[in-house]
Amino acid sequence: MRYRMTELPKDLRPRERLFRYGVEPLTDAELLAILLRTGSQEENVLEMAERILLEIGGLGRLAQMSAIDLTEHNGIGPVKAGQILAAIELGSRMRKSSVPRPKISCPADAANLVMDQMRGLDREHFWVIMLNTKNCCLGIDKVSVGSLNSTIIHPRECFKEAIRRSANAVILVHNHPSGDTEPSPEDRQITSRLVQGGKLLGIEVVDHIIIGEGVFYSCKEGLIF
Repeated sequence: MRYRMTELPKDLRPRERLFRYGVEPLTDAELLAILLRTGSQEENVLEMAERILLEIGGLGRLAQMSAIDLTEHNGIGPVKAGQILAAIELGSRMRKSSVPRPKISCPADAANLVMDQMRGLDREHFWVIMLNTKNCCLGIDKVSVGSLNSTIIHPRECFKEAIRRSANAVILVHNHPSGDTEPSPEDRQITSRLVQGGKLLGIEVVDHIIIGEGVFYSCKEGLIF
């Protein structure tokens, strides 16, 4: 008996599985089915994807095929062929243009990563550098902008993006528009709060860097925590 995709449990539908579990657990056929989008009267889109992969000899052959080659397979018209080839080309270009993620080995590495952007800002900005298990930068979350001499930080906002990106650790960064990098009592207090918050969440706060005019202060080196 043939089932339409809408009749299958959500855990068996490729698009729903992608949103629930991410792309990595999906099979080759499920990924192709998402690109094909629709099936036919004879087979649902997942069955179509499985058949096409068998006919062409596996996923690796897709990159070697032209649009005309693809349209020779039942169920693939010009639109679907274009979608498949566009996705393959995007993946190829991403591999060619990928830049190694900067690795943070010391406080200076973290400070240099943000120095040019933060020096000279006329308000206090609080950012979070997110790190993977190898201390490579996953990204920088610009959490908040405060006043001339203070910024309000909520732990839930500080760690929200780090949790979403599955960060292993974070480095807190904020600037002092005055140029003086000496930590204030408020800086010490928020550092302590966020270190404790990170421990509860299983995300290590590696350091808190204060950026001045071409200089920086490391709270970890300053033994604040």
